[in-house]
Amino acid sequence: MSAPAFALPTELEAHEPPEARGLGRDEVRLMVATRGDGHIAHASFRDLPELLDAGDLIVVNNSATLPAAVAARRADGSALELRFAGPAPGIAGEGWWVAERRGGGGGPDGGSHGFRETVELPGGATAALIAPYGGGHRLWLTSVRAGEPLHEYLWRYGHPIHYSYVTERWPLDAFQTVYALVPGSAEMPSAGRPFTAELITALVARGVLIAPLTLHTGLSSPERHEPPQAERFEVPATTADAVNATRAWGGRVIAVGTTVARALETVAEPDGTVRGGSGWTDLVITPDRGLRAIDGLLSGWHEPAASHLRLLEAAATPELLARSYEAALACGYLWHEFGDSHLILP
Repeated sequence: MSAPAFALPTELEAHEPPEARGLGRDEVRLMVATRGDGHIAHASFRDLPELLDAGDLIVVNNSATLPAAVAARRADGSALELRFAGPAPGIAGEGWWVAERRGGGGGPDGGSHGFRETVELPGGATAALIAPYGGGHRLWLTSVRAGEPLHEYLWRYGHPIHYSYVTERWPLDAFQTVYALVPGSAEMPSAGRPFTAELITALVARGVLIAPLTLHTGLSSPERHEPPQAERFEVPATTADAVNATRAWGGRVIAVGTTVARALETVAEPDGTVRGGSGWTDLVITPDRGLRAIDGLLSGWHEPAASHLRLLEAAATPELLARSYEAALACGYLWHEFGDSHLILP
């Protein structure tokens, strides 16, 4: 069975943060799908402590979002935008990054596909788009000359990546989770956005454990069926120990987002034992491959044909995932980084 096929109505795209709609971060809707009996229930994200048990473990991604988009100008004076996905894997040197170029209005820059160019960036910096990266024409290996590390340059001249469904320019804080500590993501690991300090306190008071890892996300605008690009991750030994201990005493390991699932599964042995580790992961998780280290998954709602839907099928079963997406569409759940949430439990 293939991943759910559906059309996403524009009215189900979340155009602004829930705070702009008069809601708290943790007041977005939460669908709960239980793999064992196939039951689907509707709740609020704020109900999460009541849905988990003492001894369960939540694993979060503490990567912080960079202002990864920069206005640029071509030699002919026309405007465009560069979106920096992250450092280029396997290439030594600060200036080598993977980037996507977009038209001046922020949309796909189809006219630039297929040729190299050097563009001007603010503050006297330049970026040379050298060669297509990853076998497609969307991402480019890019050499940046900014006179300082690009991370620092982006804090000075960059802005958060916005897509067309986001109707206003929200500040970077709107694209950060409350536990973001390690800068490096091109876009927010958005499954964790609904968490608040108060909700985390309530979870801990219930006896639910929380452990961090880091996975720096790339760009979430892949072409249809394009697999995720390699991303940098670190799973601390203490988090690996927490996962192993939780499974040993019969608790459930809940991954917050596909980023956490990819990182944990990258360092998981076939028997589900997790070890600490770091590096790059290009792991693609499918139902055939299965999940070894996690028991549940907390996620947002993914677009049609997104490769992450195959990971969700591994967590939920294809049948339950299809019914969940049918229910989400029928009940008006909201999509994208400012939208509603989906909890898959065993």
